[in-house]
Amino acid sequence: MSTVEPDDTSTPEPSTRRPAGAVLVLGAIGLLLLGAVAGVLLRMPLEKNSEPEPSAVDVGFSQDMSAHHAQAVDMAGVALIASTDNDVRRLAYDILTTQQNQIGRMQAWLQLWGESNQNVEGYMGWMTDEHGNTGHHGGNTAEPTMSGPMQQMPGMASQEEMTALRQSTGPALDTMFLQLMLRHHQGGVPMLDYAAEHADTTAVRTLASTMSKTQESESQLMTSMLATRGATPLPLS
Repeated sequence: MSTVEPDDTSTPEPSTRRPAGAVLVLGAIGLLLLGAVAGVLLRMPLEKNSEPEPSAVDVGFSQDMSAHHAQAVDMAGVALIASTDNDVRRLAYDILTTQQNQIGRMQAWLQLWGESNQNVEGYMGWMTDEHGNTGHHGGNTAEPTMSGPMQQMPGMASQEEMTALRQSTGPALDTMFLQLMLRHHQGGVPMLDYAAEHADTTAVRTLASTMSKTQESESQLMTSMLATRGATPLPLS
């Protein structure tokens, strides 16, 4: 009995194209769910221990840093999908997954405390001088304090900058992403260091300290990546 030989010519070659849009969308949804799950799981320690009641610093930091992180996640998503540079895409993936998870934690704490997701009166009003102007941890810059809520947090990209990022391609996109994200990280440092020192709950102090160390490492990496590309950091806005 004769057999039919398979037609090898019909076997498709492995694709080198970037993941399809649908796959990326599903991945983003998965990250959102992971962040939410992580936040729910992290409620348990706060419910069971003898932590003090959250202060204005704990609540304000969780609200404002969630909003600050949300823009970083947005920028990282643009770079992850549109960039063709593997180093840039790897950094964007790390930032997106890490900060989305942290948003989940902070939002779960706010829900547990019976607080709103954000303060509609403005940002950073919780950074008052009631704790004393002690400066950063060994740094040369005096610790900033606020006289009242601000309408915008330091380091945030404008709507025009976000639009330009989404419309950019190739090396121009990579450079713009690195510049905007580096400035974004730098703008969040005062909030991170203030919360790491002045928050009442151990969970918030620990998270803020972890964020500060991670973003310092990422900032050094982005500064190096910009130098390799012949570009310079943006001034902090």
